[in-house]
Amino acid sequence: MYTIYNILNIMISKINYQIEHQDLSQKAYHKLKEMILQEHFKAGEKITQEQIARELGISRMPLHKAFQMLESELLVELRPRRGYYIKEIDLEEIADAFECREAIEGIAARRAAELVTLKDIREMSDLFEPFSNNPSDADLIKYQEADHIFHNMIIKLSQNRILLHMEMLGNVLIHTYRRGLIRPPSETLHEHFAIIEALRRGDGKLSEALIRNHFIKSRKVVLQRIKNINRKKLHVTL
Repeated sequence: MYTIYNILNIMISKINYQIEHQDLSQKAYHKLKEMILQEHFKAGEKITQEQIARELGISRMPLHKAFQMLESELLVELRPRRGYYIKEIDLEEIADAFECREAIEGIAARRAAELVTLKDIREMSDLFEPFSNNPSDADLIKYQEADHIFHNMIIKLSQNRILLHMEMLGNVLIHTYRRGLIRPPSETLHEHFAIIEALRRGDGKLSEALIRNHFIKSRKVVLQRIKNINRKKLHVTL
């Protein structure tokens, strides 16, 4: 016969079990996310759950929860009866990502123009200054890194708490970088400096308009690539 003491112990044990599994799930989630973002896995690669569970020293139950969290953030995908794979990003999704970035960073830029400091402006300018003499010969990897930092800065400078806590937002940014630069520095460098100048002047409307146009142009390039691919496919089938 259960006493109140026994029931309380059972309840406490269940709560502790749930907390332990939540902690393990979070641990697995953060570790796997770090590995994915640092490209330890290739796009489309299958993730062997048994191996990951052994490496992290956890059971499959909290690991499964971690995969569900990563799936909700568009980093992995579950293929029926096959398991979890690193999500492959196609050109259509890249175009969708740019459309999202246009709206999101437009809002962020408008807010950032009201809050940016001269120190922030200097930091943003310093990111692109090394490429200003000859953007056509810019180191593309270094330019891409500067571009990534710049756009993340705008989101952070907005101080919009919703944007800052949207995990998926960071992944939307990552998806647009996985295929490298969509347009060369010779096209985008002056756009970055124009955005920085609008921010320096505290012109929120102009900052928003410039950054939206920045992404609209990149999205058009991606959409044109999609059209070219579809045209080639149609030509092959004829």
